[in-house]
Parts: sequence; C-alpha cells; structure tokens
Amino acid sequence: MPWVEAAPGDPHRWPLWTVPLGSYSERDPVQQPLAPQREQQHARAGQCQMQNCFDFSLCQRRGFWVYVYPPAGDAPPPSSTYRKVLGALQASRFYTPDPGRACLFVPTVDTLDRDRLSAEYVAGARARLQGLPLWHGGRNHLLFNLYSGSWPDYGDELGLELGHAMLARASLGTAAHRPGFDVSLPLFPREHPERGGTQGAASLLPTARRYLLVFKGKRYLTGIGSETRNALHHLHNGQDMLLLTTCRHGRDWERHQDERCPRDNAEYSRYDYQELLHNSSFCLVPRGRRLGSFRFLEALQAACVPVLLSNGWELPFSEVIDWKKAAIIGDERLLLQIPSIIRSISPDRVLALRQQTQFLWDTYFSSVEKIVMTTLEIIQDRIYSHMSRNALMWNVLPGGLFALPQYSTHLADFPFYYFALGRNPAKEFTAVIHMVSPLVAQSQPIVKLILAIAKSKFCARIIVLWNCDKPVPPKNKWPSTAVPMTIIEGERKTMSSRFFPYDAIQTEAVLSLDDDTVLSTNEVDFAFTVWCSFPERIVGYPARSHFWDPGKAWWAYTSKWTNDYSMVLTGAAFYHRYYHYLYTFYLPSSLHSMVDQMANCEDILMNFLVSAVTKLPPIKVTQKKQYKETMMQQGSKTSRWADPDHFAQRQACMNSFASWFGAMPLVHSQTRLDPVLFKDQVSILRKKYRDIERL
Repeated sequence: MPWVEAAPGDPHRWPLWTVPLGSYSERDPVQQPLAPQREQQHARAGQCQMQNCFDFSLCQRRGFWVYVYPPAGDAPPPSSTYRKVLGALQASRFYTPDPGRACLFVPTVDTLDRDRLSAEYVAGARARLQGLPLWHGGRNHLLFNLYSGSWPDYGDELGLELGHAMLARASLGTAAHRPGFDVSLPLFPREHPERGGTQGAASLLPTARRYLLVFKGKRYLTGIGSETRNALHHLHNGQDMLLLTTCRHGRDWERHQDERCPRDNAEYSRYDYQELLHNSSFCLVPRGRRLGSFRFLEALQAACVPVLLSNGWELPFSEVIDWKKAAIIGDERLLLQIPSIIRSISPDRVLALRQQTQFLWDTYFSSVEKIVMTTLEIIQDRIYSHMSRNALMWNVLPGGLFALPQYSTHLADFPFYYFALGRNPAKEFTAVIHMVSPLVAQSQPIVKLILAIAKSKFCARIIVLWNCDKPVPPKNKWPSTAVPMTIIEGERKTMSSRFFPYDAIQTEAVLSLDDDTVLSTNEVDFAFTVWCSFPERIVGYPARSHFWDPGKAWWAYTSKWTNDYSMVLTGAAFYHRYYHYLYTFYLPSSLHSMVDQMANCEDILMNFLVSAVTKLPPIKVTQKKQYKETMMQQGSKTSRWADPDHFAQRQACMNSFASWFGAMPLVHSQTRLDPVLFKDQVSILRKKYRDIERL
C-alpha cells in the first residue's frame, strides 16, 4: 500500500491563503506597505485616504478584527437601528472583544441620526468620541450615519469632528465623499430586519409588467428637493406611467399648496403603493430632502428597476457594485427624456436589469447584517488589496460575501464560476473518510469501503480522518490500495474537523464518507460523473428533508423516504473543496462549538451553507434504500442513527442554524438522477453501471 504520512500537500495545488482571516497577516508582515509616519501626522481629514489616515500596521500584526466599544455608563442608549448595527458587528466572524487584538474600532456612540430636530439626535457626540481611550484622532475608527444636516438645507454637516475616522454614510454626496476611504450606504428604515431579511419578488415573469414607470410619494412645494418632484406631473399619463404625488404632509402644507394639490391628493389616494411597486417594470427614485431615499431599496426588493434622479449621489457600495447592470441613472436636468429612454430598452435588457435587482437585494441589502458585512468586506479588500475581490466576484452570484479572496483570487478556483468561464472540473476526486470507530479488520465496513473507493478510476487519494480516542492502527492493519492513502489524526477530535481544508486535499472534488457507509465502485463513479455537471452543489445518496411545523412554530427535520428532499447528507456525497474553507472560516465559532459539543449536525450545517451560497437544492442520485437499512443493522446498539436523542438534536440544530442564517436557506427538490437505461427492460450488458441494479 502506498502509505503517505499526514504532511502538508503540494502547496501549488491548494490556493495559497488557507488560514483564518485574522492570522494570515502575521505570516508576512510586509505584504502591505505602510504609509510614511510624517504623511500620517500631517494628513487633513478632508484629504483622507487609506494611505495617509489608516494605520495598516495594526491589521498586519493582528489580522482583520473589529472591536466594538462597551457602552459608557452615562451615555444615552443607542437607537433601535444602531443596536441592530452593533448586533451585526458583534455576531460577525470579524468581531473580537479584545481591543488589543483589533484592527478596526466602532464606537457605541450613536451617530446614525445627526438631524438636530430628530428625537434620536445624540447631543454631545463629538465630546464622547474624542473621549474614547483609543480614538487617536479617529484613526482606524468606523462611524455609521444615515441622516445628516437639518431643515431647511439638509447639508452634509454631522456636528462631529471626524478627524481620520472612516464614515459609512447614507445619502452621501460626491462632493463630501472621500473616495476609497468612506463607504456609501443605502438609506434603510428602522423596520429593516437585523438578519435574513424579507424576500424579493416572487416571480420575474412576465417580463413586461402592467405599468412601465411608477412613483408614489411626497411633493415638496418649497425647499431643497422640490424642483424635481414638482415637475413629475409632466411624465404622468394615467395609463402606463403613474407619477403620483401628494401635498398632504407636514404641519403647514395647506399654507403652501398650489392649484394642483387637490387633484394630486385625490389621485394619490386611489392607488396602493405596494401594488404599484410589484406591477411596474421601472420605479422612479427621485431625491428627497436628502440625496438618498427609502424608495431605492423598496424598488430593488420589488424587482422594479430603479430610475435614479439624484444628481451628485454616491450610490450605495458604488466602489464594488456596477449599478449600470441594475438601475437607470438619470439626470434631474433632463427629466422629460426619461420616458423615451426607458421605452427604448429591449425586453431582454429589462429582464436582465430586474434579475440583477434581485441578486443585489438578496446579497447586500435585505438586512442590516448584510449591509454591515458588505461594509466590512469592502474595507478589508482595501487593506489587503493584493488579494481583494474583483468586479465579477461582487456582481454575479453568489456575490462578494461568499467569495472569500483569502481562499483564492482566481475565479477558476471557485465552483460557481465554472459555467461562466466555460471550464469543467478535473476528472479526479479525493475521498475523505471520517473515522469514529477504532475497528479496522477485514470484516469491517471501513475496509470494504476503502477497497471499493480505491477501485474507482477517478480516485486520486484516500484520506482517513482519525477521530477516535484510541491510537491509529499500524500499517499492516490497513488494506493495500493502488492509490495513496493518508491518515490524519487531528489534535482536536471534533465533528467540524471533517470539513477542515487539509493540505492533503489536492483535488477540486471531495467525496465525504462516514466510516460505516456502504458503497460500490459503480455508485461512486456514477455520483462523481453527476457532480462534474453540477460542481457547485452537493451530489450524493442519503437524502433528508425539512418542513415547517405550524403547531410547534419551528422547522422540523424528517428522514422519511419520500419523493421530496432538501438535504443530501455528507456521509456519502460529493462537493467542491471550497466548501471546506467556507465552512471553517466563514461560519462563526458559535455554530462550530454547537456541532462539536453535540457531535452531531455537521452534515446539516454543510447543507445549509451550500444552499445559502447557491440558492439551489442538492442533487440526489440513484436511490439506494440499503444505505438506511445497513446503517440501522450495523451495531444497532451503538449506532447514532438508532438513537432517539440523535434525532432530537437534529431538530434543534435546524432551528439554530435557521436563526443564524436569518432565514431557511434549504431548497426542496424532487429530482433524482439515474444512469441511462436504469431498470429498463434491456440486456444488462448494454448498461454502463451494471452493479447499481444488482445491489
């Protein structure tokens, strides 16, 4: 038997960055040049860039960790919206409670609303910020803001001394924006969910909706923002273009009303806003008192292409998002050209725009957590620019939050870009067998499994993860195989360790196996062939499902054999090795700890993760009831499949995982892929995978 010790594999086969987000910087402290000290000292806030207002050395020594200050005893409580922001930061994988480990600092001083007339305005915020123990002129600090200025001009002033602090801000104008330093946010309401988020449009069909262009909102009779909204009636035709405004807002609107107000108010009340949003191809998003508007996110969610009329607005996350693929960017001075512009857009282009609105909404804007995480990822890409995401990673599925550049900066290393690149995965796989039983003998299932896997013409290596308390058996106890076999004995024998990105895994495809799995070589070869056509998904044999239990008001797990499934267990499944990296370094330590403490549910968590990335179900191949029956028969006294507590734990896992993801990412499917001529009444000699039917 070719015996290989558990040593690191060929570094050229696995992407270079295979260490945690917070530790790779410690390995090479000269990867990011430091700004000259003199330049940092004399930089003015208005000229701030990352090179002169940010201390890169903190991130190089410590990694990208975010510290949230504890609330001061005499400080007013933060608003409900800012509590969501802080909660998203503290729940992220970047959070650290240790300021000595941090690279980025976020105050608990609420700076979201800097309108002096607002009830949520925090007086004395400037002094509180400057009194922070690690403020140092704002260097490496991040502030969040949704509202600036006040009546009547609603300017950019915040009443703060930013110094060298970065600003993540809504309604950000290009004149006040510090490119490559500040981050432009969308304006979102206080009801915006903290996690998960509401879904977008139920369907993108038909391509052409009932209305072409709609708007329903306030008409400002005087003051800033009134010019555009006062002219919208010129576009209204009462048929396919409904531009509805009302004067009835504010305390003294009657004093300022004009002759059009009674007619506008009457027509305004005739239409339901949500009905208009979900039945129009385009939604007008004019500026309000400030450059940003709630209408922007509302249009994205409804798959209504935003038509923007807000000159000088730095669009949300414009540093990474290509808004020309999801919105029409108009000019307030050319309002009357809007109808001819949108009528000239082809139906195919309209559908593409609407599809992109749904991708952007679901990926970056549907919750406070996603907005916060996108902000952090943009800042991290600036700091580690030598391994930042490219434009494609940000603007196509699954988006920048799931494409971690620490794994690789090459698109060809990610399974979800294969189709766009026109490439196919290599015709080889690595089998990873998770060993929890110490028995290795010729009569044991593990030996039969190893021999069956080794006979596959696609198998490049077999890895046995030894998670038993007993020592690894000697070499002569293991079967002799024609392919290399590696035994890895982990330092911490946990369930999550089976999904660690070991250097010994040098193929794109991974075949994950339990040590009591029963598979034939034909079954392995067929499942691998199917996976090569769906490399971004989990492909395998044992399937499970979930459903909503209205009586208990929770998600339920079921192992009943039906024609419907939403999970393929990793006891016998293929998937791409990138998911090992994502499982280890994307998911929070709280979920890892939960899985490890129960010694259960790691397969469910992997299914949650892959479905959250792909928005697709796994794929089940030819049904094999013997898998379940064999599991129950082998050592029924000790098998975890026969343990009622095991099933109860999996029920609890379903709801804990759904809570962290903010929604249920699993997708149901009734698809099963069988070999050609499977169970057809023809000669067995005409069938490629003959042994499958003989089982």
